[in-house]
Amino acid sequence: QSAFLPLAALMFVAGLGIPVFAAFNSALGQQLGGAVAATAVTFAIGTLLALALLATIGFPAREAFTFDRPYIWFGAVFVLFYGIAISFAAPRIGVGNAVFFVLLGQLVAAAAIDHFGLWGALPAGLTPKRMLGIAVMALGVWLARKPV
Repeated sequence: QSAFLPLAALMFVAGLGIPVFAAFNSALGQQLGGAVAATAVTFAIGTLLALALLATIGFPAREAFTFDRPYIWFGAVFVLFYGIAISFAAPRIGVGNAVFFVLLGQLVAAAAIDHFGLWGALPAGLTPKRMLGIAVMALGVWLARKPV
């Protein structure tokens, strides 16, 4: 419990980066002529930075790279889809709208993952109180979107 607030703050700052990423990557996509090109460049730079960080803190052991749970490797596919989708949609419907709809999707997916304890997540039942909280958050996201 003592780690909750620092971790919550960390995730808040990470959340600040989502619309910033959307704005930057959509602008890069417009400059490069496409969302896929922008996302490829972004991932290449991110890969180089991650490798530099791993060189500093240490690489995982070779034995860690197994396919015992092949589904965990699909995170790369989902983040690729997100990068391309947000870069494509943001210039057409606005960064705010694009991110607001991402948030709606995140609320639904997070509730399902937590409720069923999917893929090793800490189970958190979908109680009526939690459903109401998620519904209020979803309504707030919906109300905050901008008309196109």
